[in-house]
Formats: sequence, structure tokens, C-alpha cells
Amino acid sequence: MIINKKLYNYIVKFSNDKESKYLKNIRKKSYNNIKKNSMSDFLQGRLLSIISRIKNPKYILEIGTFLGYSTLCLCEGLRKKGKLISIEKNKKIFNYANININNTKYKKKIKILLGNALNILPKIKKKFDIIFIDADKKNYINYLNLIKNKIKKKGIILVDNVLWKGLVIKKKKDKFTKIIYKFNKKLKKNNYNNIIIPIRDGINLIVN
Repeated sequence: MIINKKLYNYIVKFSNDKESKYLKNIRKKSYNNIKKNSMSDFLQGRLLSIISRIKNPKYILEIGTFLGYSTLCLCEGLRKKGKLISIEKNKKIFNYANININNTKYKKKIKILLGNALNILPKIKKKFDIIFIDADKKNYINYLNLIKNKIKKKGIILVDNVLWKGLVIKKKKDKFTKIIYKFNKKLKKNNYNNIIIPIRDGINLIVN
């Protein structure tokens, strides 16, 4: 979390956008079994939901399903016949996500693909209105390259963890911090139309 806890609580207190009961259940119950810090929090989830509702997408692509929390937040803006495709490589987490999603009204709108996104993405021919990347950081640049032709004009790409606990501004960077720094630098160097939003661990919002 980039902001301190008191400020975070203040933001939550004065934000009227509410999460559904099943989203609360996922946060309170499911992620007790797996790393808590790996899942989107309340504010990030509401941001994803609002962006989706503004965009009103027909198709959404998510790279990295985890427990399905962000998946369901993004679904809140889908059109009536809209679809979301999510990719998850961990079978245990894949099963958790399916259980969570199957208990919601969005279950028919979501398809989770089990496998390595690097192998799956080239096989997907559809173009998407929103693409959310929140998977293994070492492949962020590879994912970006693979989705270039899969995002619609004026489509939105969202990339999570781009501030990497604030370590990106440190002079001495470890392996993963260097990867995130290199990714952000690539967006800047290649003149992507983007802005970094300092919510949770930082989201890079890119407009195609």
C-alpha cells in the first residue's frame, strides 16, 4: 500500500461506491487461504469497476485471475451480452476462482482459461475493450507485446503493481523492481498514452 492506513481508511469512508456481498466474501474468506497481499483490495476493485462501467465493454481480457475478485469487479460494467476471458496458470488458484465466480450472477459471462498466458494469448483472435494485466511480473513486457493487436482503438489497458511497494524510486533495485522499472520506462520511451494511478501497489492506465 502506497498511502498510509489512516489516509486509506479516510478514502474508503468517503467513497460511496460499494462492493457486492460476494466480493466481500471473497476478500474475507477466500484469501485467508492464499496470500492476502496478492489480491486487489476494496479501492482497487472499485476503480476497476468504475472504469469498466464508464467504458461499458463488450469484451474484457484479464491476464492473471487469482481468486476472481478483480475479474468480478471488471464484469460490473460488461454489456448485456458481454464476455470476459481470464487466464490463470496455477491449477489450485484456477479452481478457487471458479468456485468464487460460479456463486455469482456473472458466471455465464466469464471464461477462465487454465495455462500459460504466453502460449494462450497468440491463439486468441478477439479484440478487447479492456485488458487487465496482473500476472507474473517478469513477463509484463512480453504480455504487452502480445496484446498490441488485441486491444480495440480507444481501448484501455490496466497494468497492476507498477510502483512495486514504492521500490521503483530506490537507487538500489532488486531483480523484480528492475523488471517493473524497465516496464514503466518502456511505456514512457515508446510514447504510450498512459498515467500511473497510485492506488494499492500502483496501476498503469494506458489508452490505446
